[in-house]
Amino acid sequence: MTEVRGPVTVRDVARSAGVSIATVSRVVNGHYGVSSRTVEQVRAAIEELGYESSLVATSLRRNRTNVFGLVTHSFESYTAEVLKGVMEALSGTGLDLIVYANSDTYGTRSHGWEQRNLTRLSGTLTDGCIVVTPWTEVKSRTPVVAIDPVRDSTMPSVAADNLAGAVTAVNHLLTLGHRRIGFIGGRSSLAAAWAREEGYRAALADAGLTVDPTLIGRGDFHPETAIAPARTLLDSDDRPTAIFTASDGMALKVLEVAGDLGLDVPGDLSVVGFDNIPESALAQPALTTIDQSMHQLGYEAARLLQELVAGSAEQPLQRFVPTELVVRDSTAPPGR
Repeated sequence: MTEVRGPVTVRDVARSAGVSIATVSRVVNGHYGVSSRTVEQVRAAIEELGYESSLVATSLRRNRTNVFGLVTHSFESYTAEVLKGVMEALSGTGLDLIVYANSDTYGTRSHGWEQRNLTRLSGTLTDGCIVVTPWTEVKSRTPVVAIDPVRDSTMPSVAADNLAGAVTAVNHLLTLGHRRIGFIGGRSSLAAAWAREEGYRAALADAGLTVDPTLIGRGDFHPETAIAPARTLLDSDDRPTAIFTASDGMALKVLEVAGDLGLDVPGDLSVVGFDNIPESALAQPALTTIDQSMHQLGYEAARLLQELVAGSAEQPLQRFVPTELVVRDSTAPPGR
């Protein structure tokens, strides 16, 4: 046995097993291209050197870490509320959580962030992962649950009833008497963005109104992306009397743009968001919104992931959380 003083490192394992550090890394991460004999040598070295207490060694020995991962592109109010729900679901289960966030928010490394981070976490570090609003469909050696998946996804997922929520939001404005209702959508690849726009269109159609394409702006859920379409809508000669946005973050930017243009909310313009993030209640005026229970999304995603890991998940694997209208001070009849 190789004598080791101090904490055992991957270099010590490689020396004891008679292999390279890269080979140890491939075994630990479950990558292909390593012979079964070499895998056994590395496993034996890990056991010999007393590496059992580490998360990696435990996963190699037991094929279970009792750790879940949560992968997100960035930390915002939405993600924080989801995280609270996940932690509530895991409370008392003996399961721990690793949270992994992208370090280059909306930067050059954004593309493919979900797959990169899942590859790092799945298998030896975690038994399964929750991915928050992935930009693409992902693959993993261990179970994955998406919160707000991409459009037409077949992954196990949890989402709000976005279509019904959007219909409720627009119906609220219609009931107040609005007929020129603008819309600022989210990232088109996401199922949530598609469903919220479909709800907007369906509510107008049910009211006998023709959808005016000049009243539809495009964002990607990031708040800053709502500024340009909001200014375009509100600078027009025949501006809308109300705007519904696909997220609260974008709705709060609409409030800012309206203020910059000297418009009173809700006197000159009504605004409705979607999410019910904590900031929406603190806005001036407080934002009317659709509550999609972000806490519940996290809770249900963690429960579904537990079922998948245990092999007890029942259909459907795409699950929906109800939405609710929260009326505050940003909506009123037109021309109040």
